[in-house]
Amino acid sequence: MRILGLLLLLLASLTPVRAETLITSLSNHRVLINSNYTGTEIAVFGAIERDAQTVARATGYDVVVTVRGPRQFLTVREKEQLGPVWINQEQQKFPSVPAYISVITSRPILEITSDQLRQRQRIGLGAIINANDFTYGRDGADRPFREALHRLKAQEGLYLEDERGVAFLTSDIFRAGIPLPATAPPGNYDVDVTLFADTVILARTTTDFELVKTGFEEQIGVAARDWSLFYGLGTAVIAIFFGWLANFIFRRD
Repeated sequence: MRILGLLLLLLASLTPVRAETLITSLSNHRVLINSNYTGTEIAVFGAIERDAQTVARATGYDVVVTVRGPRQFLTVREKEQLGPVWINQEQQKFPSVPAYISVITSRPILEITSDQLRQRQRIGLGAIINANDFTYGRDGADRPFREALHRLKAQEGLYLEDERGVAFLTSDIFRAGIPLPATAPPGNYDVDVTLFADTVILARTTTDFELVKTGFEEQIGVAARDWSLFYGLGTAVIAIFFGWLANFIFRRD
């Protein structure tokens, strides 16, 4: 019995104590894209629950919301001007990268946690882009291409960070807005919400939402995907017809 009791104590000591529990919800789990779509914003609401033995922390909490969009294959090429033309030089392939990444925090991420934890847990836009599995590593030669991809995606509004985007409504309830520009591609978006205190991760939850086309745009997309040959032929026929029509109208006799 004494040995059994010691084993139970040992197991209890190895079981992590979950003092805080994180509960999150989205304002919308399905965003519809139509012909008038110019972008929107989804709200993330969160509540921090403590057990009966846990008191409020003197230093308060921090929250990081990380959103990743549908994955895609990308190739970044380095161009060099040779006389009047530009030619491709080196290139870097990104086999499966998120088309959209948004990192929203309650304060600057450098103040929330340590550099080692950020890199290990891929917290923050820089840590995600510089992760080993983001692309094929080439002993540092891939770094300029990672930076170029970050810059190009940021110009499109698809890779962004907001260091004050999470607002605490009370000490235990917070809200964050996820901006979705018109350039955001349709697909599934993963939302990861991480709770910090004293630079340590306390809790983590995940949810998702979907960005989908509707109406005429959806029908065109389905036709292009499922009937690609007929879609291509139809597009060519329409282009030839309008070219002939323009020539007939504006021709000079």
